Amino acid sequence: MVKDPVCGMEIEEGKAYARREHGGQTFYFCSPKCEAAFAAEPTKYVGESPARHGRHVPSATTGVRESVAGPKRVELPVFGLTCAKCVQAVEKALRGVPGVRKATVNLASARAFVDYDPDQVSLPALERAIRDAGYRTEGAKARFGIEGITCASCVTTIESALRDTPGVLNASVNVGTEEAVVEYLPSVADVPAIKAAVGSAGYKVVEAPAPASPDAADKEALAREREYRSLMRKWWFGAAVGVFTMIMSYPWIFPVLRDWFPRESPQLWNVWAGMGVAALAVLAYSGNQFFIGAWQALKHRSANMHTLIALGTGVAWIYSTVVLLFPHILPSSEFVEVYYDVTVVVTALVVLGLAMELRAKGRTSEAIKKLIGLQAKTARVIREGTERDIPVEEVLVGDVVVVRPGEKIPVDGELIEGSSAVDESMVTGESLPVEKKVGDEVIGATINKTGAFKFRAMKVGKDTALANIIRMVQDAQGSKVPIQRVVDVVSGYFTPGVTILAILGFMIWYTFGPEPRIVFALIVAVTTLIIACPCALGMATPMSLTTGVGLGALNGILIRGGDALQTAQQLQTIILDKTGTITHGKPVLTDAVVTGGFREEEVLRLAGGVEKSSEHPLAAAIVEGAKARGHSLPDAETFDAIPGHGIVARIEGRTLLLGNLKLMRDRKIPLDGLEAKAAGLADDGKTPMYVAVDGRPAGIVAVADTVKEDSKEAIRSLKDMGVEVVMITGDNERTAKAIARQVGIERVLAEVLPQDKAFNVQKLQLEGKRVAMVGDGINDAPALAQADVGFAIGTGTDVAIAASDVTLIRGSLKGVVTAIHISRATMRNVYQNLFGAFIYNVFGLPIALGVLYPFFGILLSPLLAALAMSFSSVTVITNANRLKRWKP
Repeated sequence: MVKDPVCGMEIEEGKAYARREHGGQTFYFCSPKCEAAFAAEPTKYVGESPARHGRHVPSATTGVRESVAGPKRVELPVFGLTCAKCVQAVEKALRGVPGVRKATVNLASARAFVDYDPDQVSLPALERAIRDAGYRTEGAKARFGIEGITCASCVTTIESALRDTPGVLNASVNVGTEEAVVEYLPSVADVPAIKAAVGSAGYKVVEAPAPASPDAADKEALAREREYRSLMRKWWFGAAVGVFTMIMSYPWIFPVLRDWFPRESPQLWNVWAGMGVAALAVLAYSGNQFFIGAWQALKHRSANMHTLIALGTGVAWIYSTVVLLFPHILPSSEFVEVYYDVTVVVTALVVLGLAMELRAKGRTSEAIKKLIGLQAKTARVIREGTERDIPVEEVLVGDVVVVRPGEKIPVDGELIEGSSAVDESMVTGESLPVEKKVGDEVIGATINKTGAFKFRAMKVGKDTALANIIRMVQDAQGSKVPIQRVVDVVSGYFTPGVTILAILGFMIWYTFGPEPRIVFALIVAVTTLIIACPCALGMATPMSLTTGVGLGALNGILIRGGDALQTAQQLQTIILDKTGTITHGKPVLTDAVVTGGFREEEVLRLAGGVEKSSEHPLAAAIVEGAKARGHSLPDAETFDAIPGHGIVARIEGRTLLLGNLKLMRDRKIPLDGLEAKAAGLADDGKTPMYVAVDGRPAGIVAVADTVKEDSKEAIRSLKDMGVEVVMITGDNERTAKAIARQVGIERVLAEVLPQDKAFNVQKLQLEGKRVAMVGDGINDAPALAQADVGFAIGTGTDVAIAASDVTLIRGSLKGVVTAIHISRATMRNVYQNLFGAFIYNVFGLPIALGVLYPFFGILLSPLLAALAMSFSSVTVITNANRLKRWKP
């Protein structure tokens, strides 16, 4: 297949209308119109400028180098195109972006072909223009582990390299999980190019199995354990050498040693020389990752935590060795001291901090491990008439699966034989078992409690509900809260800034400090390099986010990203859709009022029998309600539906009328005071229907979409949290206010058309409020997208869930309350971590620079600086792990 350079259509080489040679390349055309357009202005379609005629610049789709000047052409998939007007809307939106030279949209292939100047506009800006026009373009997503991430500087470096890769729409790197999530356009970029970008930044991509598999979790745990053991071996080696070097660096402090190793003695020189070799061994073994990381960063003109540690320990070792070999450079022999202990102990303490950090990081992702651990390992399927146990990965769509009491349901499906109660708490958070009968859906990883049953597999592998939950949680954990972007900017300048401060500190102390100035200046420089901690700063937010999102998943709440998590804590107004959100979304029989000597059982039996023949939505509620009360329903002999009035039918030899007030008045039926009772039922939000038998009033049957059991309690909790609750519905005002009264809502938006729901959300936002929308239907999707935070009821449609920021798997409004509590707890934890990290650096750096020395004679030791630096990171992670103790 070849591509027409004018319209972008892919055509078979042999079926092309024409072909032309230009600039050493062959171009193929689908029609005479395209050939004529190319012949008139070839430079426009091959990316040349007329001044550089003859030099072909390849398009972005062929992997153009960033260094090549000139326009690029990109092909974007566009979803939601239905007609020519859609095409015009997208083309207009794209052409309105500064830097876009040409934009054409092909309706048949659902593709937009855009020529743009990369110096003026980026791919994310083109994607945003399409989205703002009401359509969407979805790139592919790649997730992979990255080795060597230590701090926020690493994150900034990797993200910059990825975002500079042609075709990458967005890239997010999580220092906590050591993973990158990259959204890209397959027509422009591919996974090898993305991984190459990570390599060019000086980091290594780690291949891993599918993230939702237990195998992946086991391999990740093993890899972490191996790394932890390696770090602990390095720590013990450094600690053993460190004890010796600390004692022998100051032998004159110890009574016996001061006699054996007096100052300036040859035996002391020999011991110090041995310490220098031992310290070099510690740097080479225990501290090799710092020097490798610093060198990689230097090669890419950046700096990170490794740079600071390598500089600090390296400078201390070089100074000690120079002083040992050339003591005459100091003004007096009494100033000759070595700092091999600083080199060794600082390295050992930082390595210990890394080991503790690694262990704590592992605990933050326990939620994902728990979710992955829920999966069944095997499934019992019926193939060729026999039952056989197979690995769950081998189950195919359409397989009949057998489940016995106490077993896990292996995959998602539909029950075809038997019945049971199923414990779905591990997926939905619902504590009570759910009754399942033929035709009901079952969810993989849930536990069958009582009966045995068979079901047909409908979703397997990566398509199961659990796999989707795990994927959503991982995506959310890989995202960033808005405040993290500010931290990333600060971190980008942090390491170079600290290095400059250390140099300035050295110069000031060397110029103005007391004797021995070189010693004081060295201690200040080394301490400043070592105490600075970009790690604590970089991990403050992602660690809390990872824990908070995992906490939500374990409580049946799927939070899509950091933006939603941060915004949810600031919500002022929550709009609740009535049907399916506050109520069950399904009418049920609520009341049966009888008169004229008729019995309730008789009225329900006859009304139910007649409604069996009706297709009206409320008919099913009467039929099911009558059956639920144990009545057997006779068949109607004749049945006549009168539009806008009701039903006239013959049943058991009697004439039955069932309908509204108009029907009763038309047939001159005396209502005997039933009107007042019907009005009362209507005031309660119910739909009353009159029943008359053989011309006599028999009573009223009422149906209603009933309020969910916990809606009232959830709404009261939201109000107690200081959130205004608004109900929105398409129902008439009388019904809407009746439901609102039942649940305690004062503000009601009634008779709102589906297309106006988003407009009503916008009106509330224009009042200056942070607004959330909770809904479950297709007609709620625009409003969910418009709201600051959209909550979708998990029992609702896929469209609503796709448009939302938070999905409540249980379908209960209590999930909204829990989600806001989790958001507030997580963001409180984030602010605590950021405050701690900033305060540590704000106070630690001046103390390291020696501001206390002129007043109190205190100069911080590099050893204490290393200890403080190591434990600042561990403190941040430990605080993030405190979130796991949170209970709803």
